[in-house]
Amino acid sequence: MVATELVNPFRQGLRVDRATEPCQLVIFGASGDLTHRKLLPAIYNLAQAQLLPAAFSVTGFARQAMDDAQFRSLLATAVAESGEVRRRDQQTLEELEQRVHYVSGDFHDPTAYTALKAALERSDADYGTGGNRIFYIATPASLYVDIVEKLHAAGLVAQHGASASFVRVVVEKPFGRNLTSARSLDKELLDYLCEDQVYRIDHYLGKETVQNILVFRFANGIFEPIWNRRYVDNVQITVAESLGIESRGSFYEETGVVRDIIQNHALQLMSLVAMEPPTTFDARDFRDEKIRVIEAIKPLGAASLAQSAVRGQYGPGYVAGESVAGYRQEDGVALDSITPTYAALRFFVDNWRWADVPFYVRSGKRLPKRTSEIAIHFKQAPHLPFRKTQVGELTSNVLALSIQPNEAITLRFGAKVPGPSMRVRSVAMDFGYGAAFGAEESSAYERLILDCMKGDQTLFDRADGVEAAWSLLDPVLAAWDADRAVAFPNYAAGTWGPPEADRLLAQDGRQWRHL
Repeated sequence: MVATELVNPFRQGLRVDRATEPCQLVIFGASGDLTHRKLLPAIYNLAQAQLLPAAFSVTGFARQAMDDAQFRSLLATAVAESGEVRRRDQQTLEELEQRVHYVSGDFHDPTAYTALKAALERSDADYGTGGNRIFYIATPASLYVDIVEKLHAAGLVAQHGASASFVRVVVEKPFGRNLTSARSLDKELLDYLCEDQVYRIDHYLGKETVQNILVFRFANGIFEPIWNRRYVDNVQITVAESLGIESRGSFYEETGVVRDIIQNHALQLMSLVAMEPPTTFDARDFRDEKIRVIEAIKPLGAASLAQSAVRGQYGPGYVAGESVAGYRQEDGVALDSITPTYAALRFFVDNWRWADVPFYVRSGKRLPKRTSEIAIHFKQAPHLPFRKTQVGELTSNVLALSIQPNEAITLRFGAKVPGPSMRVRSVAMDFGYGAAFGAEESSAYERLILDCMKGDQTLFDRADGVEAAWSLLDPVLAAWDADRAVAFPNYAAGTWGPPEADRLLAQDGRQWRHL
């Protein structure tokens, strides 16, 4: 029998809802794509929902020359163009615009930070924000340390406890390129900050369905008892994108699918599925359990790599009936590039709950559709009662948690087909968030920005968690980088990846779930 910790983290509620304190949000890279597509619409939605503190302001900082009026116009355009804005209200927009300012400067220029400091002090006086600051660094990762160092030199960053006001710094993935660079990045950031001031954001953890994995598992007595090796045959995690690399060829050449998706998004999903019940949902307890999962995954050594990891790169093909170029034909990509745009890996979590249960993880560009899903495949029921019936083969029950584009949960189980004979068919019981609650979904960035304002790090990565993920994947990346003889491209755009990905499961007598 599998031991399950009898802990109820819901005993005192899922999470204590903290109040937002007065603060200024400073966005580095304010003229960039992330700010336009995600951050400004999220801030507007929070304002529209009256979730921002009464004492609040936004200051954008970037190289591009702009004044306050032009940045406010950028805010209005971002709100108008965003598909994530739920309700457009002119009064809310105008009120928010009055609290939005802009400072132009080079990220490496100390005098620009002097100007930024003066602007923030004026905003403290105008809006009563009390010196509380959140610095959101929406820039390439190569600028993180330099920006924080310049903030410190300008007197804008003090380690926790050195001031009555708070300073928090948000950084976007990727957190390093490998274990060595991740450790170096953490060390350099922590020269100026404490760990509880660093918010490493992975927007997947802000999605409602991802968070609902926890509720689904730990608040429902019928599921948690079967969430283990006795009943689960395998787990499949898919993060598929129909788009290519768009105009980011040079970025993707340095990144690839493992660094872009597997090291963060996919392993985050896996840790939520496999983690033990935390004692509470406080940030420390919750992140401790997630990290224990990653640390318990069996390393993928050179001997097991061929049976446990597959890489791919898309060639020309058709997506949604439209002809698309191969990866090596994209702008900024080398003609002989060996950067993987697809990866499939088989992991085993070496603990009591999950011993010998394979976790299959796959992600890729230019696949047939955009979808992210976690599928729990349960062991098949014994066939004995149906030996003398027309039932040929019973299919296993599958619990699928859809994360995007539609947030939903589907349970597939066997049911008798109406009629005089005993025929069994697999049917689905569906739950959709929109239909069930009738509520408009918040974007992931809304949730995470709000949590940062509240000082809640539960849904943010911790340094040791990032390092554990790199420790697992560094050997894979090193082996793949060393082998330049790979026959790329090995899957056509618009297909589900290279044939080797199917054989990865076939060797275990399984197959990928049809999406």
